[in-house]
Amino acid sequence: MPTDAKRSATFTFNAASDAYDDSALGFRDYFGRKAVEKLNIREGARVLDVCCGSGSSAIPAAELVGASGFVIGVDLADRLLALAREKARQRALQNITFRVADMLDLDFQAESFDAVLCVFGIFFVPDMPTAVRELWRFVRPGGKLAITSWGRNVLEPANGVFWRSVRELRSELHKLSKPWDRIADPVGLRQMLREGGVEAEEVIAENRWHPIRSPEDWWTIVLGSGRREAIEHLTATQVTAVKKANLAFVRDHRITRLETNALHAIATKKSN
Repeated sequence: MPTDAKRSATFTFNAASDAYDDSALGFRDYFGRKAVEKLNIREGARVLDVCCGSGSSAIPAAELVGASGFVIGVDLADRLLALAREKARQRALQNITFRVADMLDLDFQAESFDAVLCVFGIFFVPDMPTAVRELWRFVRPGGKLAITSWGRNVLEPANGVFWRSVRELRSELHKLSKPWDRIADPVGLRQMLREGGVEAEEVIAENRWHPIRSPEDWWTIVLGSGRREAIEHLTATQVTAVKKANLAFVRDHRITRLETNALHAIATKKSN
């Protein structure tokens, strides 16, 4: 991964680790398990989970492959990996390991995994087809690659309000586009995979709403997600102003749910 992108992702998600696993962000666990279910992983399988975060997909995979299987989770944020290791310890899982690594600089043997998955991570690499090509290299013949990415309108109607409130204070921090915009529909995701040398057999859009219990839930999502990068670059006074505007919006508009639309892509490597 390019140095700037790598530094940004590492900084952001290490900072977000203090809120990352809050129940307000329970959609991560939902989509992590959903990605694993779509792989139809069998007992004894070897699984690689790239951009594994705190283990939302790696841990369910380890539970499925059993003692005869093995799961490796990699991520750039060591604080998220610490959370993942603690979850594995609490579940007494001996068949899973986590390591700090860049998805474009992995040293695993080619065609050594029965399944490779990347849940909400492929878009962190500016050259997504190159990342796909690299992940595909690790899939054994007959094995599967699973990519999950965000769809349109993620975390709306609150997300747009957050970025507008940031822009009013620090215009340079306002993100005009989201990194997954290019692949936020089935056609775009399928085409990106094709550019990476992978023909998806299935690309499914899932339109979903995530409930929030209070305005504070939305602020917790801000702190435990990629929006944390902007927060970390604001002064304490500015953070207070942004938080006040966001809580007021959710409260005054009686927001009780947010869009969490996603895309799931599955590809199987042909046997030789």
